Amino acid sequence: MSTVHYKSLENMYLSAPINTIFPPTITVSKGEAKITLDIQPEYFNAANSIHGAVYFKLLDDSAVFAASSHSEDWVVLTASFTTNISKPVTSGRVTAVGKVVKIEGRKLYAESIMYDEHENEVAKGHGLFLPSKMRFSDLDCYRV
Repeated sequence: MSTVHYKSLENMYLSAPINTIFPPTITVSKGEAKITLDIQPEYFNAANSIHGAVYFKLLDDSAVFAASSHSEDWVVLTASFTTNISKPVTSGRVTAVGKVVKIEGRKLYAESIMYDEHENEVAKGHGLFLPSKMRFSDLDCYRV
Protein backbone atom coordinates (compact mmCIF):
# COMPACT_ATOMS: atom_id res chain seq x y z
CA MET A 1 0.00 0.00 0.00
CA SER A 2 1.11 3.54 -0.64
CA THR A 3 1.52 6.54 1.63
CA VAL A 4 -0.92 8.35 -0.70
CA HIS A 5 -3.58 5.80 0.30
CA TYR A 6 -2.86 6.36 4.00
CA LYS A 7 -3.02 10.16 3.63
CA SER A 8 -6.25 9.84 1.63
CA LEU A 9 -7.75 7.73 4.42
CA GLU A 10 -6.72 10.36 6.97
CA ASN A 11 -8.39 13.09 4.89
CA MET A 12 -11.49 10.94 4.46
CA TYR A 13 -11.74 10.34 8.20
CA LEU A 14 -11.25 13.98 9.16
CA SER A 15 -13.92 15.11 6.66
CA ALA A 16 -16.70 13.16 8.45
CA PRO A 17 -19.25 15.59 9.95
CA ILE A 18 -19.20 13.73 13.32
CA ASN A 19 -15.61 14.87 13.73
CA THR A 20 -16.76 18.47 14.13
CA ILE A 21 -18.29 17.31 17.43
CA PHE A 22 -15.32 15.15 18.47
CA PRO A 23 -12.33 16.81 16.69
CA PRO A 24 -9.62 14.10 16.51
CA THR A 25 -6.26 13.63 14.91
CA ILE A 26 -5.45 10.46 12.96
CA THR A 27 -2.41 8.71 11.56
CA VAL A 28 -2.80 5.68 9.29
CA SER A 29 -0.06 3.23 8.31
CA LYS A 30 -0.04 -0.35 7.09
CA GLY A 31 -2.40 -2.32 9.31
CA GLU A 32 -2.61 0.40 11.97
CA ALA A 33 -4.47 3.61 12.75
CA LYS A 34 -3.90 5.91 15.71
CA ILE A 35 -6.54 8.45 16.78
CA THR A 36 -6.20 11.04 19.53
CA LEU A 37 -8.83 13.25 21.12
CA ASP A 38 -8.59 15.97 23.75
CA ILE A 39 -11.31 15.36 26.33
CA GLN A 40 -13.91 18.09 26.84
CA PRO A 41 -16.63 18.28 29.51
CA GLU A 42 -19.22 18.16 26.70
CA TYR A 43 -18.28 14.48 26.20
CA PHE A 44 -19.22 13.53 29.78
CA ASN A 45 -22.03 11.38 31.06
CA ALA A 46 -23.90 12.21 34.31
CA ALA A 47 -21.01 10.71 36.33
CA ASN A 48 -18.56 13.33 34.94
CA SER A 49 -16.50 10.94 32.84
CA ILE A 50 -16.54 10.37 29.09
CA HIS A 51 -19.64 8.73 27.71
CA GLY A 52 -19.42 5.19 26.35
CA ALA A 53 -20.15 6.56 22.88
CA VAL A 54 -16.77 8.32 22.92
CA TYR A 55 -14.96 5.09 23.81
CA PHE A 56 -16.83 3.20 21.09
CA LYS A 57 -16.24 5.88 18.44
CA LEU A 58 -12.49 6.04 18.92
CA LEU A 59 -12.03 2.27 19.26
CA ASP A 60 -14.19 1.45 16.24
CA ASP A 61 -12.76 4.26 14.11
CA SER A 62 -9.15 3.27 14.78
CA ALA A 63 -9.92 -0.40 14.05
CA VAL A 64 -11.88 0.26 10.84
CA PHE A 65 -9.19 2.61 9.49
CA ALA A 66 -6.50 0.06 10.33
CA ALA A 67 -8.56 -2.44 8.30
CA SER A 68 -9.07 0.14 5.54
CA SER A 69 -5.31 0.47 5.17
CA HIS A 70 -5.37 -2.98 3.54
CA SER A 71 -7.76 -2.00 0.72
CA GLU A 72 -7.11 0.67 -1.87
CA ASP A 73 -10.28 -0.20 -3.80
CA TRP A 74 -13.28 -0.80 -1.55
CA VAL A 75 -14.47 1.18 1.46
CA VAL A 76 -14.30 -1.07 4.53
CA LEU A 77 -17.23 -1.10 6.98
CA THR A 78 -17.76 -2.45 10.48
CA ALA A 79 -19.75 -5.70 10.51
CA SER A 80 -19.50 -6.20 14.28
CA PHE A 81 -17.60 -4.59 17.12
CA THR A 82 -17.29 -5.31 20.84
CA THR A 83 -16.20 -2.68 23.36
CA ASN A 84 -14.82 -3.26 26.87
CA ILE A 85 -14.32 -0.23 29.12
CA SER A 86 -11.98 -0.68 32.07
CA LYS A 87 -11.46 2.84 33.49
CA PRO A 88 -13.32 6.15 33.46
CA VAL A 89 -11.62 9.13 31.83
CA THR A 90 -12.34 12.61 33.18
CA SER A 91 -9.69 14.82 31.57
CA GLY A 92 -6.67 15.02 29.33
CA ARG A 93 -6.15 13.28 26.03
CA VAL A 94 -7.00 9.76 24.92
CA THR A 95 -5.40 7.75 22.14
CA ALA A 96 -6.89 4.72 20.43
CA VAL A 97 -4.57 2.44 18.46
CA GLY A 98 -6.21 0.04 16.05
CA LYS A 99 -4.35 -2.90 14.49
CA VAL A 100 -5.31 -5.60 12.02
CA VAL A 101 -4.84 -8.96 13.70
CA LYS A 102 -6.09 -11.41 11.05
CA ILE A 103 -7.22 -11.50 7.44
CA GLU A 104 -9.35 -14.37 6.12
CA GLY A 105 -10.31 -13.81 2.50
CA ARG A 106 -12.50 -10.70 2.48
CA LYS A 107 -12.83 -10.66 6.29
CA LEU A 108 -10.55 -8.34 8.24
CA TYR A 109 -10.28 -8.66 12.01
CA ALA A 110 -8.90 -5.76 14.01
CA GLU A 111 -8.51 -4.77 17.62
CA SER A 112 -8.05 -1.43 19.26
CA ILE A 113 -6.75 -0.30 22.64
CA MET A 114 -7.46 3.12 24.12
CA TYR A 115 -4.99 4.80 26.47
CA ASP A 116 -5.26 7.87 28.68
CA GLU A 117 -2.61 10.59 28.61
CA HIS A 118 -0.51 8.61 31.12
CA GLU A 119 -0.50 5.57 28.78
CA ASN A 120 -2.84 3.59 31.05
CA GLU A 121 -5.18 1.28 29.17
CA VAL A 122 -8.76 2.50 29.63
CA ALA A 123 -10.68 0.43 27.04
CA LYS A 124 -10.29 -2.10 24.26
CA GLY A 125 -12.37 -3.45 21.46
CA HIS A 126 -12.29 -5.88 18.57
CA GLY A 127 -14.32 -6.38 15.47
CA LEU A 128 -14.97 -7.81 12.05
CA PHE A 129 -14.69 -5.55 9.03
CA LEU A 130 -15.80 -6.20 5.46
CA PRO A 131 -15.34 -4.44 2.14
CA SER A 132 -18.48 -2.64 0.96
CA LYS A 133 -19.67 -2.06 -2.61
CA MET A 134 -18.45 1.55 -2.42
CA ARG A 135 -15.16 2.43 -4.08
CA PHE A 136 -12.76 4.88 -2.44
CA SER A 137 -12.26 6.47 -5.87
CA ASP A 138 -15.96 7.46 -5.91
CA LEU A 139 -15.64 9.54 -2.74
CA ASP A 140 -14.65 13.20 -3.01
CA CYS A 141 -13.30 13.13 0.55
CA TYR A 142 -10.78 10.39 -0.39
CA ARG A 143 -8.17 12.75 -1.80
CA VAL A 144 -4.76 14.00 -0.76
